[in-house]
Amino acid sequence: MTPKTIVPSLLLAVVLFFPLAAVSQKQVPRLPLQVGPAEERWAAATLARMRLEEKVGQMIGLRYNGCFFNREDPAFRELADFVVKRHVGGLCLFGGNVYETAFLTNALQSLAHVPLLVASDFERGVGNQVDGATLFPPLMALGAIDSEETAYAMGRTTALEARAMGVHMTYAPVLDVNVNPANPIINTRSVGEDPEQVGRLGVSFIRGCQDNGLLATAKHFPGHGDTDLDSHIGLAVVPGNRERLDRVELYPFRKAIDAGVAAVMTSHLFVPALDPTPNMPATLSPAIITDLLRDKMGFQGLVVSDAMEMGGITSLYPAGEAAVKAVLAGVDLVLLPADAGQAIEALVRAVDTGVIPMRRIDESVRRILTVKAGLGLNRKKLVEVNALNSLIAEKGNSSAAKDAFEKAITLVKNEGPLLPLDPAGKKIGVLSMSSDAGDYYVGRPFVQEVSKRVKDPKDLTVFYADAFTGQEFIDEAVGRAMSADVVVAALFSRLTSSKGSVGLNPRHVQTIKTLAAGGAKVVVISFGSPYFYEGFPEVGAYLCAYRQPNEAQAAAARALFGEIEVRGKLPVSLPGFFDRGYGLVLPKREQVSDNR
Repeated sequence: MTPKTIVPSLLLAVVLFFPLAAVSQKQVPRLPLQVGPAEERWAAATLARMRLEEKVGQMIGLRYNGCFFNREDPAFRELADFVVKRHVGGLCLFGGNVYETAFLTNALQSLAHVPLLVASDFERGVGNQVDGATLFPPLMALGAIDSEETAYAMGRTTALEARAMGVHMTYAPVLDVNVNPANPIINTRSVGEDPEQVGRLGVSFIRGCQDNGLLATAKHFPGHGDTDLDSHIGLAVVPGNRERLDRVELYPFRKAIDAGVAAVMTSHLFVPALDPTPNMPATLSPAIITDLLRDKMGFQGLVVSDAMEMGGITSLYPAGEAAVKAVLAGVDLVLLPADAGQAIEALVRAVDTGVIPMRRIDESVRRILTVKAGLGLNRKKLVEVNALNSLIAEKGNSSAAKDAFEKAITLVKNEGPLLPLDPAGKKIGVLSMSSDAGDYYVGRPFVQEVSKRVKDPKDLTVFYADAFTGQEFIDEAVGRAMSADVVVAALFSRLTSSKGSVGLNPRHVQTIKTLAAGGAKVVVISFGSPYFYEGFPEVGAYLCAYRQPNEAQAAAARALFGEIEVRGKLPVSLPGFFDRGYGLVLPKREQVSDNR
């Protein structure tokens, strides 16, 4: 699930589950939940008082944005009405600021008769959604570091900051195994292509979250890594027989279940080896959700759908029918239906007509209520807004994130060697090229970092381009860059839902090839997919930073000039060029021989 528009309209629920029946020790979530007789009594008593409409409301949820709203704002009133009148039991946060998020969350909690359970896609830490909070690199960067300690620290920091703002659950980690270089939506959101590493680091992140009070979610079951279509656009297909699925896609989910992950998010994928029913999304498949995940894999936690507004569902079914099919398949939480009102009405009608047994609804709602009690939300559902300035982005959290950004930098190629750069007396050309429209200056933080290190401004030439930049301007930049001693190409292509690709603009690829063919010494830095390299293997040096945030750009600049040691290893193979696990070591400049 990735954000679309950030508006508090009628969309997503966020709730979770703690096992009610006796389960094996492996299946008991490692959560600081206090689920005892008192919590179970509260859940049972609350459930007993609920009308059908109130129960169904607990299984649907809304999207909201952590920004300021006047209490009479129509968008706020719509959201509040769903909480008060439709009895929605949870929210999912998409974007916002620290104080506004906590303040608005408290306000909505105050309106709710039953405490809300709040979630968000904190795949890269709370800073992934909330400005001002700590941001970590993507999971593929964790794969490049290959440190369980770093993964745990990321989960721990995410948990502490999320709970401080009133968020109780993260829809992370991504446990998809990215074995398809053409994957347009998973890519750097995955740890990498090795199932063992994906599972091992994913479990460390899960423990970091759940040991510190934040419920984690393993997604996107049964595995979105081997697709070439974004499920936000349509129904993607996962190839492979059952043996391959067991060995690759399902392996990390088994590890997460054994470690006690609180929730599993389903995916809108057609997986014929698991359910051959034509055009059957996993989210709506009883064979995949109930028979495989629940019965065969023994998962006792909460089953959460991916966003039901995505094309993998809406291209097949209207919101109401999709919600009913998801619940019948075994989904507990129907998230982001395309029309929340329609979904609620369809579920109520399905129970009234006997299509869905009441016991099926009660099963999910009891899980939700028990988790809320276990988190103590029945006793204290508001957070202390005045404490945020001592809890969010505190020094230790920021230091851990900075360390992760630096350790993830991966040097794949360094002929000459070209790196580290010595700016003294050297003319450097920097081409910042984004393949996304409107991202013209996305590389400005990197350019600013480079300019700090070039003593004479006349020795630095800079050119910016985005997807709209015309060829004549690019040709002019190439002509200027050819006079530089070294050309640094900073390449950007955002990983965004419904975009359909994370590849580079063909004009930008040709620019790199033209420079290299003309004899320029070219250093390429990928601030996105590591697979960019396949377009221009003739370049002299290639660095991977895995994503474009300012923190990654600053770390890449430090690596470029030898201010930090570079030791990252590729968590995916670059087919035909480099194997997974490959990476050159670049010592800090003071460790580099003077006669190199």
